[in-house]
Amino acid sequence: MPNNNTSPTHKDISKPPHSTAGNHLEVQHDTQPKYVSAQDISANTALIRAPKANGSQALIWYGLSVFVIILDQWTKWLAEHTLSFHQPVPVIEPVLSWTLAYNYGAAFSWLANQSGWQKWFFAGLALVMSIFLMVYLVRAPRTAKLLNLGLALILGGAVGNLIDRVRLGHVVDFIHVHYADVWHYPIFNIADIAICVGVFFVIIDMLFLENKRSI
Repeated sequence: MPNNNTSPTHKDISKPPHSTAGNHLEVQHDTQPKYVSAQDISANTALIRAPKANGSQALIWYGLSVFVIILDQWTKWLAEHTLSFHQPVPVIEPVLSWTLAYNYGAAFSWLANQSGWQKWFFAGLALVMSIFLMVYLVRAPRTAKLLNLGLALILGGAVGNLIDRVRLGHVVDFIHVHYADVWHYPIFNIADIAICVGVFFVIIDMLFLENKRSI
């Protein structure tokens, strides 16, 4: 007779119910911890902390540059049509006059007495600088308002004087700051003012604001 008192201990309990050798391999999971390098952590942290770039919002700053160009060209047109060459018109005595002058060189008339090659040399520099500023404005941090303002002013001033060099072969100046006839600052224009103020803003951003954006 068959033995009905088979003990449960005689059963094969080495495998869990409904398991096979095949699906035993399928349910295995990789429990080994993954190694993350310090470089990966630093890179991810930098991506999280990196300020968002201007991108399409650079068009706003381009608009400011265009305003500077229009203002610069308009005031130069007025100067050429209302002033006589090197004939000062007092505005605030004895410190400010309108005096029409032409600059064939760079700042402070540097290389102005050359044979004409300086026209294309300075025009080329201005063109390269303008392209660089346009690209940089797209990539500059969106929150860096003072930096963007400075870059836009420099771009507008550079293009304003570039137009003069290409169209006329010289830069039109008319703002004359002096003290009576004792001291005279080199005559300048709106584009020069925009460039100087823009450079000042960029320097202030570099010295006091740039590090705070990277913290």
